[in-house]
Amino acid sequence: MNQTVVAKFGGTSVADADAMSRCAAILEQNPDTRLAVLSASSGVTNLLVALASGNHGPAEREQMLQQLTAIEQGILDSLQRPEMLTRHIEDILNHIRELADSAAISPTKALSDEIVAQGEMMSTKLFVELLRSRGTDAVWFDVRKVMRTDDRFSRATPDLATLKAEVEKELKPLCDKQLVVTQGFIGAAPDGRTTTLGRGGSDFSAALLTEALNASAVQIWTDVPGIYTTDPRLVSEARAIPEISFSEASEMATFGAKVLHPATLQPAVRCQIPVFVGSSRAPEEGGTWIRNSTPSQPLFRALALRRNQVLLTLTSQSMFQAHGFLAEVFGILAKHKISVDLITTSEISVSLTLDAGAELLTEEVKTELGRHCHLKVEDGLALVALIGNRMSESGGTASRVFQAIGDVNIRMICYGASPHNFCFLVEEDKATQVIADLHKELLPA
Repeated sequence: MNQTVVAKFGGTSVADADAMSRCAAILEQNPDTRLAVLSASSGVTNLLVALASGNHGPAEREQMLQQLTAIEQGILDSLQRPEMLTRHIEDILNHIRELADSAAISPTKALSDEIVAQGEMMSTKLFVELLRSRGTDAVWFDVRKVMRTDDRFSRATPDLATLKAEVEKELKPLCDKQLVVTQGFIGAAPDGRTTTLGRGGSDFSAALLTEALNASAVQIWTDVPGIYTTDPRLVSEARAIPEISFSEASEMATFGAKVLHPATLQPAVRCQIPVFVGSSRAPEEGGTWIRNSTPSQPLFRALALRRNQVLLTLTSQSMFQAHGFLAEVFGILAKHKISVDLITTSEISVSLTLDAGAELLTEEVKTELGRHCHLKVEDGLALVALIGNRMSESGGTASRVFQAIGDVNIRMICYGASPHNFCFLVEEDKATQVIADLHKELLPA
């Protein structure tokens, strides 16, 4: 492992010229940082997704294009509109307009990926110019040269072997010479068409590139100074965690802590690469280091909340003292690429949770499942996860949780499969109070 550091900057960190300047200062303070991975500027991806949907008329599309242009032109103005860069950004904006017109006629996932990817193309071009204006020797790199994926548009899976080989050939020599700026979130299918990696794709991209470079660390720069004991927007007493283990952070990311996507940690765990999460707005406040292990391993570390959960209960008399029922159910879910989070069973039924499940449970899925069992679908639920260490080995954990939340009705409990979490479902309108009560009782300052 070499001393190279990879830094990823999220959308709020590159929202405008001032935000980009703060990112540039962070890079200038650490000469070991040789690769910067950027998201699109804040607000840009949402506009591009809307344009790609094909659901808007000419007037609405024009309004969104004007909003998009205003964001990019604002950064160009701060850079004093260098001629070549200005022309290039205008070319991209014109390309977006043409693609959006095509999407209005016949939207496809492949076309959507091509449109959405333009946000990262523009932010990285602008950031390179800003770095150069500050005297930094920076070069722009098209990540699609190395981030080869399958052709599952909007949720592409990277080809790790090809990524490693191409990074060694194309990217590493550049990083050895100067600071390289590239895009997160996007890749290229075998035929060269642009793909995107789905939710959390920029963080995931940065971690994969860190692994391929055999770098020493990856820094995730966002708008909060680290990982908190819970979402500070829900509990004002929440506090930053200086250091946390991969196992704990993975549980937090999986169960709703939005500061980090769970896929980000997969490459880090494979190669034992430390991950830093900090705020580009206030780097002096420090942040959270995520490592293989930490000296401090408290019983209760943090709370995570994930809304928009669906509880799916499948009941069949054929389950009783029989085999094969669960295999059939999970075969159907796998066929439709539906991931299950929590699961519990009884003699004749199985209950499981789906994240944003209402969108996944199409009529086709319900029909296929209905051939094997009676299906009950409940929504309006939230998943609460208590994260810690040795929880399944410590007596009294469940009783402390239940005492803290009083008479709140719990719809489902999962406990014991992992020593790092205690999870349950509650009605969504009770979730915020549940988090506040648990934090006060189990994670006092």
